Amino acid sequence: MSAQSECSVLLADDDRREHIRVPIELKVEYKKLNTFFADYTKNICKGGTFIKTKKPLDVGTEFLFKLSVPTLAEALALRGRVKWVMRDGGPSPEGVAADQEPGMGIRFIYETDEQRESVERTVEKLMVDSLGPLLFRKLMGK
Repeated sequence: MSAQSECSVLLADDDRREHIRVPIELKVEYKKLNTFFADYTKNICKGGTFIKTKKPLDVGTEFLFKLSVPTLAEALALRGRVKWVMRDGGPSPEGVAADQEPGMGIRFIYETDEQRESVERTVEKLMVDSLGPLLFRKLMGK
């Protein structure tokens, strides 16, 4: 999907939002049972991210993960919920392109409004850095 695509495919039908998605690769670390995984994001928006992995967690799984952002001294520690999964050779979830790489769509879960605002500011900065200020303002209507 392009940078202009909505991030709504990350969210449940009853909670769709219109966030612009930006292609970006960031390292993501998380734990499943007693195994640690290090994968990469494919894109990000203010509502969530897509984690490219051949071993996705089950839909509905809530988990803690760390998102390494090059401009931050410490990784962002976030909670997320798996909203959809694309398995190698499997069917595409509704609203997801058939050529989507294997992985999982994650919706961010925030503990507080302050955390939400902080993460949204960080994502917005990533978007400006990736798209450039002019294109960002045009896409975001700012």
